[in-house]
Amino acid sequence: MTAFRILLATIFLTIAVYTAIVVADHGLGLLPVFFGDMAAMGWAGQFNLDFMGMLALSALWLAWRNEFSPFGIALGTLGFFGGAPVLTAYLFVTSFAVEGDVKALLLGRGRADGLA
Repeated sequence: MTAFRILLATIFLTIAVYTAIVVADHGLGLLPVFFGDMAAMGWAGQFNLDFMGMLALSALWLAWRNEFSPFGIALGTLGFFGGAPVLTAYLFVTSFAVEGDVKALLLGRGRADGLA
């Protein structure tokens, strides 16, 4: 679990620093570039479409793990738009809340307890 937490922190910090540099150099105009690349039908657009699918799966998992509660739906929405920084922060904090129990981390306490 320690190695996983180090990986999560590394991903979070790397993306945070990279994002700060990009915002400083190019501003906050992400969406026109993101969807513009997809409209151009090139490799950058293919990557963005693939990435958006991964964001959707991540958002669905966040909402499902929290039983589609209002918090879970809000968290899923935040995860869709916030990407890896949101997911890594959530997994990092939750890994401590479940005391390193991987089943509970992935499924939630209620579902994990039913598998015991």
